[in-house]
Parts: sequence; structure tokens; C-alpha cells
Amino acid sequence: MNATLNNESEFNRSMENPFDLDNDGAYQKWRKLKLASYPISLDDIIVPVADISAVTDAEIKALKAVILQHNLVIYELGSEKIASKAQIRQFARLVGLDRIDNNICSDEDSITSLQVSDTGQKRIYIPYTNKRLSWHADGYYNTLDKQIRGMLLHCVRPAEKGGENMLLDHEMLYIQLRDENPDYIRALMHPEAMTIPPNNEGEAGEQIRGAQSGPVFSLEKDSGNLHMRYSARTRNIIWRDDELTTAAKDKISEYLATSPYILRYRLAAGQGVICNNLLHNRTSFEDSDAQHRLLYRARFYDRVADTNVTSIMNQVN
Repeated sequence: MNATLNNESEFNRSMENPFDLDNDGAYQKWRKLKLASYPISLDDIIVPVADISAVTDAEIKALKAVILQHNLVIYELGSEKIASKAQIRQFARLVGLDRIDNNICSDEDSITSLQVSDTGQKRIYIPYTNKRLSWHADGYYNTLDKQIRGMLLHCVRPAEKGGENMLLDHEMLYIQLRDENPDYIRALMHPEAMTIPPNNEGEAGEQIRGAQSGPVFSLEKDSGNLHMRYSARTRNIIWRDDELTTAAKDKISEYLATSPYILRYRLAAGQGVICNNLLHNRTSFEDSDAQHRLLYRARFYDRVADTNVTSIMNQVN
């Protein structure tokens, strides 16, 4: 059964949850611990995995520990850099990512091959071009009962030039917004804060997906974890038409251009990102005849295991 995402007022208030706007004490405790881990050194978030076909318990523990703190980790395979899609899927299961999302452009195994394509359905979507990809959290157009909570992105081959990712822990953006004005968070938790219009780009113009409305920030009902659905696209995004939502949207854009918490990294062959669906983008890139960019992307309805906010709060209580 898929996790249900709920607004701030609906979660279990018996938890000391830092994302409760009425609990500033919990927020301040969590915020202090979160900020203490910045700035991030890349050495602190890159975890070596010697053999993807025989991942050790120690490696899994190290991966989860980094994700608990930053909502992401970069893994680096050992001397054998090649990993099959079946190995990628099993690797994801080892960190608790199992319920995979099957989107319209994914392969038969539900893992998507991200590469330039000029044929079929893929040709109309930016991820399958070499163009810049704007800030987003994956699956922002999904229904609320099928939100993407975890993701694995594995680099088979980088581009000849470009293709750098920028990564931002959505919890750090939450801190910036809440510190500026807690009412921004309230506006972004409105159930109609952001609407994605229907997708009518199927063959002969048939509708692939209906309109999807929902909050930008929401809390998972059982765990209290913070979830974010977002796209910086200016086309095909409808924001709730009120002054506070507009101000909050503009403030997000400002922070995505200036935040000191943004990481920039270009994945090499055999490297990948495992994350709790944080914000990310991609620069444009250039392929050559000898080297075509190829990444595998697997998206899940699960969050990485043992990375709930309760684990963080246990460190400060």
C-alpha cells in the first residue's frame, strides 16, 4: 500500500516533529543539528562500494548514515565500474527502495535509460535531449498516492562534455523558507498550491494523465517525514493564485539561484546518487561519436530505510 501524504495539520502530533509549524522547540533542535553538517565536503558524501554484486552490511550502513543526514549519498563502484540494471535494482532493494514507479518512458523493467532520443514518446521530453533540465523533484506530476520518495541515478557513461547535476536537500530549502516566513510553508502546504495540467501529448492527442493538484510541502501521515513536489518549469505549471503563494514561489526561485547549500557534481562512470527525492537539475551536455551519455534512473514510492525524521530527533532528545 502506498504511503499517503498529508498536510501538516494531519500528522500524528504525539511525535516531536520539527516540521510542525506549531512546535518551534522541535524545529530549533532539528535545525541546529542539520545546519551543523554544512558546508558539505564531497569526501563526506561519497561512499565506496567495492562490488555491487556483493554489497556488504558495512557499506549499506555507511550509505544510510549519509542519507539520514543529507537525504542523498553519492556511491562509487570499485575497479569493476560496470553494473547491470538487475544489479542496480537489487542494490536499491538493499537500502529499502523496492516499490518502483513505472512511468511512460521507462524500460520494460521500470528502470529508465536516460539518453538522447529522437524517436517515439521520449523525443518530446527534455530529459531525453541534451538540453538543460530545470530544478525539480521527480514525479511531481504523479497522483498523491504515488509520489516519488526515493530515487537511484546510476551513471553508465558521462557525456563528452557537460551534464553536471546540481543537488539541493529539500529540507535545507525548507529551513530557508521557514526562517524567512513560516507562512510561506503554510501556503506551500495548501492542497492546491501547485497544479500540473493534463498531459495530452499521447498519440493522436489522447490524454496520458489528468491534471494533478497538490501541496508543494507535505508530511507523510505515519512517519512525519517531509516530502516535496516541485518543478521550476514556467510552462504547464499552475500556481494557486494568491499573494502569499506567489511570494513563496518567488522565494523558492531566489533560493534555487543563490542557496549556499547547493551541491554541484558531475557523475563519472560507475558512480551514482541515491536520495530521498531531493531537488536537482542538470546542465546541458554534448555527446561525441565516441561517447554518448547514458544514465539509469529508478524511482520508488519508498524512502530509503532507516532515514526517518524520528531517527534524527532521537539524536537531539
